[in-house]
Amino acid sequence: MPKFALLSVSDKRGLAEFAAALSRRHGYTLLSTGGTAKLLAESGLPVTEVSRHTGFPEIMDGRVKTLHPKIHGGLLCRRDKPAHLAQAAQNGIELIDLVVVNLYPFEQTVARADVAFEEAIENIDIGGPSMLRSAAKNHESVTVVCDPDDYGRVLAAMDAPGGGDGALATLRRELALKVFQRTASYDAAIAKYLAAASEPDLAAMSGFPEVLAVSWKKAQSLRYGENPHQRAALYGTFHDHFRQLQGKELSYNNILDITSAAALIGEFEKPTVAILKHTNPCGAASADTLDEAWEMAYATDRQAPFGGIIVVNRTLDGALAKAIAEIFTEVIIAPRFSDEAMAIFGKKKNLRLMVANSSPPSPEGLRRAGTAGEPFPDSLLDLRSVVGGVLVQDRDRTLGKRSEYRVVTQRQPTPEEWAGMLFGWIIGKHVKSNSIVFCRGERTLGIGAGQMARVDSSRIAVWKAGEAGLSLAGSAVASEALFPFADGLIAAGDAGATAAIQPGGAMRDEEVIKAADERGMAMVFTGIRHFRH
Repeated sequence: MPKFALLSVSDKRGLAEFAAALSRRHGYTLLSTGGTAKLLAESGLPVTEVSRHTGFPEIMDGRVKTLHPKIHGGLLCRRDKPAHLAQAAQNGIELIDLVVVNLYPFEQTVARADVAFEEAIENIDIGGPSMLRSAAKNHESVTVVCDPDDYGRVLAAMDAPGGGDGALATLRRELALKVFQRTASYDAAIAKYLAAASEPDLAAMSGFPEVLAVSWKKAQSLRYGENPHQRAALYGTFHDHFRQLQGKELSYNNILDITSAAALIGEFEKPTVAILKHTNPCGAASADTLDEAWEMAYATDRQAPFGGIIVVNRTLDGALAKAIAEIFTEVIIAPRFSDEAMAIFGKKKNLRLMVANSSPPSPEGLRRAGTAGEPFPDSLLDLRSVVGGVLVQDRDRTLGKRSEYRVVTQRQPTPEEWAGMLFGWIIGKHVKSNSIVFCRGERTLGIGAGQMARVDSSRIAVWKAGEAGLSLAGSAVASEALFPFADGLIAAGDAGATAAIQPGGAMRDEEVIKAADERGMAMVFTGIRHFRH
């Protein structure tokens, strides 16, 4: 009884060699379509076009070519059911024992900025997923391959002693699972694209699609999660955005920190250095050079950076590398590293050096993203697991409009106070709530993060500045959310702050404003809150 293999692929890597082994070593009759059939014939392999096999031509510009009972009957026929076999014989249906299909490159097509809607639609594969699903459903009898990386495994199973029946049967179930994972991912990509195209103002909407289609491929297994007793893995395209130059394998916590660091550094255009620990900034500064910025950022807190993350937005050169190398850090992120910097860091074999594969998007670019018919990128969504599902929100991409900020005190801020407030407002957006950030100019002086009472965050920030030997006299204080009581503002004023920036909107705003006026402080309400849980 002849054995039939049907091959129809977009990704033709290794196909000719695989087909040759199927035909010459294992006696398969090859069925194929279009460009795949042409490749096999040019490789000197005997191949039968599907249209000849079915007796039905390809029609409608190739939209219909494998959707035929002789194909799907040959795939779905149960070999253990005499009735199925009899019906196949009565209808001239040959059994197909192996299917090799990978799909039209829909994801790659819609990833192009210039893709037209019609082109995207034509790259939705119909026949491919149908054949894959039919073969996978009948995997007890049919071997189905959707990934060229599996060709070698299939041949190894076929070559196993006894003709490979046992080894191949075990592999078939694994390959069937892979098929349904692939078709689910493919359908999710199509649904996501069509949702964005059908809802061009999605970024401005208060709602989201009725069905959230999310599918990511496993990028790597991680040694463990936040703690050694927790299993973990990374999914998606993280490695498309960052390239590791040296160091130990990234950990779960490293990846979280890198993500937070990239979001923070993307807010700045001037040369900027930020130091993070447990996703919180513990020092940051902008200056004319990275060396100057480093000195000010590190001066904020010389203890917390131990084992932390450092991120910069310019080429990291040898001079800065020498300074950073004096302390222990887990990860350093930069657009580029000079040769001298690489030589210096190369002596620290475990230090992870990461290059951002593209420049971080500007704040204005982030604010524009996902509008005017553009697909809404996964990177601009926050997904948090909760009992029974996930919470979804768009990322906090705004700092508010400067034109809508209101000075609510009797005294107007000075230019120096404005600079400190605006810098602190950016940093505070990236600090876990409740957060208080003291700044002077474009540098941090003290950061208080993650306290249940805002006044405690203020006290911690004051204490940290004192530990670093930094004066808060004439500083500006930023609070990512409103001061519910005057005590937090009073603590900042007593420490030396002369200006404050906060969202406003508390029931006791008047009390807070009065406390600022009594101390001669200037205060600005932004109308925007930046809770970070």
